[in-house]
Amino acid sequence: MLKDLYRGKLVRLTAEDPEILAQAMLRWNRDSEYIRLLDFEPARMWSMKKIKEWFEKDLEKDKPEEYFFQIRTLDEGTSTFEPDGENNGLLKSVLIGFVGLFGEFINHGDAWVGIGLGEREYWGKGYGTDAMRVILRYAFTELNLWRVTLGAFEYNPRAIRSYEKAGFSHEGRARKNVLRDGRRWDTLFMGILREEWEKRDDYD
Repeated sequence: MLKDLYRGKLVRLTAEDPEILAQAMLRWNRDSEYIRLLDFEPARMWSMKKIKEWFEKDLEKDKPEEYFFQIRTLDEGTSTFEPDGENNGLLKSVLIGFVGLFGEFINHGDAWVGIGLGEREYWGKGYGTDAMRVILRYAFTELNLWRVTLGAFEYNPRAIRSYEKAGFSHEGRARKNVLRDGRRWDTLFMGILREEWEKRDDYD
């Protein structure tokens, strides 16, 4: 039996208050590179009030087909996103991003996964890969899913390598469907099946 479903080797998945999320998102959204690696929509900036209102409204909605978490480090560090008072032993951890499962075919055992690390100092150090491994464990053991799918931009090779390390296989691409800096790029589609995940030894 798993002792801690939300804990990996470098990170822990959490649920944060809207105030903490709004502060983090306000900072991350000022980084246009992060936004362009995360989404194909035009980069835009939002006020903290607008971000907080969006989170509060989103939390009120009943969305059984969505499972979103925030990502915190296990190591100690400093963060401007910490609340006062009790924090379940996570007071010195750092909020670095988010990860979640979503999609209208979850009832068929098929979900999409999305992930983003907003804190640049944690890029390329294994934190994103660890968070992906944790959410895959959640997907296949807790939600009993059969497959997990994701999309990645051709101009984000660091993310593609991370997904490969987590066990995803390349399944297809939409050719030249994204325009960035005067060049057209492919969107890659990757997936992992539960039977493939079960053969890996990332987490016993």
